Amino acid sequence: MLLFLLAACEPPPVDFYAYPEPGDWPALAGPGGPRVSYTEADLYQPCTYLTGGEGDVDHHNLVVMHDGYLLLPWAPEDGGGGITFFEFDDPCDPVRVGEAWSDTMRESHSMAFGRAGDREYLAVDYHVSGDEGGVGFFDVTDPAAPAFVSAISLPDYDYPDAYFRVVLSTFWQGDYLYASAGLNGVFVIDVSDPLSPELVAQYSRVGHLLGSFHAVGNLAMASSAGLALTVLYDISDPAVLDPIPGGEFEVEDRDGEYVPYYFANLGGEYGLFARKDEGGGPVIYDLSDPGAPRWVGDLPNDDGDGGYIFRQHDRLFEGESNFGSIYDISDPAAPSLVQRVALQGDLDTVTPVGNVAVLSVDEKAEPGQSSAVLPWDTAPDGLGPSVMLHSPAGGETWVATTGRIGLSFDEMIESGSVFEGSFRVWNALGEPVPGRFNTQESIVNFTPDEPLEADMSYIVEVPAGGITDVSGNPTEQGLRFCFSTGAALEVPE
Repeated sequence: MLLFLLAACEPPPVDFYAYPEPGDWPALAGPGGPRVSYTEADLYQPCTYLTGGEGDVDHHNLVVMHDGYLLLPWAPEDGGGGITFFEFDDPCDPVRVGEAWSDTMRESHSMAFGRAGDREYLAVDYHVSGDEGGVGFFDVTDPAAPAFVSAISLPDYDYPDAYFRVVLSTFWQGDYLYASAGLNGVFVIDVSDPLSPELVAQYSRVGHLLGSFHAVGNLAMASSAGLALTVLYDISDPAVLDPIPGGEFEVEDRDGEYVPYYFANLGGEYGLFARKDEGGGPVIYDLSDPGAPRWVGDLPNDDGDGGYIFRQHDRLFEGESNFGSIYDISDPAAPSLVQRVALQGDLDTVTPVGNVAVLSVDEKAEPGQSSAVLPWDTAPDGLGPSVMLHSPAGGETWVATTGRIGLSFDEMIESGSVFEGSFRVWNALGEPVPGRFNTQESIVNFTPDEPLEADMSYIVEVPAGGITDVSGNPTEQGLRFCFSTGAALEVPE
């Protein structure tokens, strides 16, 4: 007789595995994100500047928090740069922890982390010469002593063009790294051993200038760099990109006109697109149904020229070349401008880190002022992250045994808070599923150590009080959903 799982995916009536408490993750290496208050007079004014090491040519992009430290990459388009870790609990008084240089690190538009054994690695863009480049790797196990350790050159590389045939961003999930490379499409790289990465596959399509690739479980979004096209893929087999029927679309504005965008991001359930060329401002799509992406809202900004875009709860942060913007999306159908912010140079990146933002320019900066720390809210962030999208979907059946499980939150996540107690996966017999985690900005992925069992139901739980944002605020509402690799949600005999 079969015992059918309840709609709420309750644990099965068997002896159940005792997971650690959701907040009992190991101590972070660093002190964590901002917990400092500011006055109204402090807001929107730079309080300090972040600089890299010797050889920093004032070409900066995004920053990210990782394991309690802030990571600043610094490298120009033509290569030669590095990474620096800072203590950032007091953002206006950051403390330099460690840094590393590489002659071949190129301007990087994402920070993709992964583990192999007891070592942790960071993937960056890599440049050797006009016809040789690809992806390089730093060992960041010890943030006080990071080191560049390996690289892989990819076919069809061509520089000095900065967009068409070079790597623009990377995304790490389990044993695979996805490298977005303009007209060269997506390279799928086996990084089970980051010291010896191997090319697995290359996917490209005519007319798609690929800028970024985001993976949430078995769902991926391949975004353009300067065009309007976006394609959603099923990556249930992580080495195969299978277009989702109905999941290809041209980004449009409220009038139904195509909108070329400079770069895109995932924030919770939303695809976020930074309009370019004919003004800046965000365009928002709901991707909850990958087979029917839905336009939600936009806000044209006539004198802007979009760069990169990030979400923190009901705010969007966008670099717009001539300035930066903070938008209110508490009503995503009607975004509104909260504040413009300024830093001399090509201001492409405004990265939220709790109640401060880091503004970064990639050319024409004042020397030593290519990344500025700027408070934008008086009180420290006190709201925990919420899962807004996950893959597989709740109740989904016939999930591939090669599948992974992904969560997309409404703000950036502290990687150190993600462990088996805060992201739990078990089968319908109550047996835990061991696996590995990757955190990249607001996305967390779980990759099982072994393929899932056929004809088996699985339960996923994100308990309240576990996974935190970069300021240390834990999830406030728990989540539980189930899926099956067979035809129904059930406990086998």
